[in-house]
Amino acid sequence: MNGNGYEPRRIHVTEQAVAVVRERVPMDALTGFLGRAFGAVTAAVQMQGASPAGPPFALYHGVPGESVDVEAGFPIAGHFHGTGEVSSGTLPGADAFEAIHSGPYDTLGTTYEAIRKRMAEDGATPGGMMWEYYLSDPEKQPDPATWQTRVVWPVA
Repeated sequence: MNGNGYEPRRIHVTEQAVAVVRERVPMDALTGFLGRAFGAVTAAVQMQGASPAGPPFALYHGVPGESVDVEAGFPIAGHFHGTGEVSSGTLPGADAFEAIHSGPYDTLGTTYEAIRKRMAEDGATPGGMMWEYYLSDPEKQPDPATWQTRVVWPVA
């Protein structure tokens, strides 16, 4: 990644098949929900012979408040049909802004603010959903300062 690779930039994302668990979750229970969702999706996808096609992600519908409407799971390769609490779906194709956030999850707000600012400079309107790819595995990288999260925020 080049020196300014962390700056928000405009991109186009292509539609991606995903398997997710969607719930409305209190913000203070989000971490536990994500772990549970990633585990459930991994098991369901493997049972059907499909496989994760990228890092785990969480998609947020609307701006998080006391609670958040969130889908968590993986992009998938192969055929997957929803089963139990795990649904098949898509991340939409869209014009978006992305940035790589380095550091603990509780400082992600600074990256969202940078994207919002860049959108305003470009005359773009933030869309009503955004998603985060978790590029680091906290179990393998216990130091939160080293974590990387790719934030994708489509424009309206």
